[in-house]
Amino acid sequence: MGQKPERAFLIGIDYRGRGSSGKDEDSESGVSRSEKSLTAGARAARNMALSGPGGAKAARVPQFSAEESLAELHELALSAGAEIAGEFLQNRDRPDPATLIGRGKLDEIAGAAASVGAELIIFDHDLTPSQQRNIEREVDARVIDRTQLILDIFARHARTREGQLQVELAQLKYLMPRLAGRGKEMSQLGGGIGTRGPGETQLETDRRKIARRVRALEEQIENVRRIRAQQRQRRESVPVATVALVGYTNAGKSTTFNALTKAGVLESGKMFATLDPTIRGVVLPSKRKVLLSDTVGFIRNLPHTLVSAFRATLEEVERAALVLHVSDASSPIEAEQDAQVEQVLQELDAATKPRIHVINKVDLLSPAERETLYDDEMTIHVSAKKGTGFGALLERIDEMLSEDALSRVHLRVPQSEGKLLSQLEARARIYAREYRDGMVELDVQAPESVVRRVKKFLVK
Repeated sequence: MGQKPERAFLIGIDYRGRGSSGKDEDSESGVSRSEKSLTAGARAARNMALSGPGGAKAARVPQFSAEESLAELHELALSAGAEIAGEFLQNRDRPDPATLIGRGKLDEIAGAAASVGAELIIFDHDLTPSQQRNIEREVDARVIDRTQLILDIFARHARTREGQLQVELAQLKYLMPRLAGRGKEMSQLGGGIGTRGPGETQLETDRRKIARRVRALEEQIENVRRIRAQQRQRRESVPVATVALVGYTNAGKSTTFNALTKAGVLESGKMFATLDPTIRGVVLPSKRKVLLSDTVGFIRNLPHTLVSAFRATLEEVERAALVLHVSDASSPIEAEQDAQVEQVLQELDAATKPRIHVINKVDLLSPAERETLYDDEMTIHVSAKKGTGFGALLERIDEMLSEDALSRVHLRVPQSEGKLLSQLEARARIYAREYRDGMVELDVQAPESVVRRVKKFLVK
């Protein structure tokens, strides 16, 4: 019934001494290699220094090692539905301009890929259009780079019309510079009867078609942004704060979202399982209501075409009153992942927003590691899968939100005001209640919007 998965061969590259994505971190920042030896508590303490507002600038940003980056590519390929046929990690001083990895290595990889029946070769590095063409000429397989793989995963997982429009726009912008040289039929004038035209090559025709489609998509996405802005204005006219969940892909955002809202959003171990934004209401311990927004996961070197295409979705982060940054406590590269999230937040001009660092998956740590964990003003440890730690998280969210501010008041309300008393029961925290002479005397903590409604019953 399902399509047979493509057999993929993965290529990682370690540019030693060049400061690229696969550099040797022991010599550069002293973070990546030693990260595995830190306890979860030590990692959490160190990560907060890195991921707090401005922290990424103050400290050296931890980088992924070549091995860690290749392991992430492995997970991405599985999320795209590939079957991993083999992996190859090459050490180089600098990229080869023509083939990225050099002709000799290319012959070696072509032989290795052919021996395991690989139909697809995936590079853990961006390829220029000419590099991609040169490599495909030498190997008997399709060749894609990391960006193309991520775009494919986004295309598979986009469910709403908005998500599909955004992914198509990103794919077309990626395709445009790669049209040239994709076969004679795309780069030469046709010959013979019925093929002559006004002198435009097939390549130019294709580019014009894509450019027209890009403009049409941009107009449709702009309409989506306008509608989303109108919906946001209506929400903002009511004093309900929005809290945005952000985090590295597969950190457990959707599971955290479900634990807080009981929304039943898809939970998956695959990367980018959630693309389409979801907003649900959450009632805080103070009885205030907030809107919680689940967003697309971030990843290292997130393609800029995707960041711009998903701008309408990510605007929820820009306009949020509070950001919950979800991290995976069990990941040996948690610091690197947190630093990448910080970079995307800076791109969105959201790095200085009030933030709570939600360290998830503590159930996957050893008992000794869990004993080292402690919550503080900016950090809460949870297990979204087990549902632990969320009482403390909701209390902390309550403390940090200034929208519809809370105040402690004393009220004398007639017992005949049944509707008003029901509203107080539902939307205020009642500390004391006394019935006297047909009146109900109440000591309550309530949001400003509720206090305004009961102003005439306030006891000075």
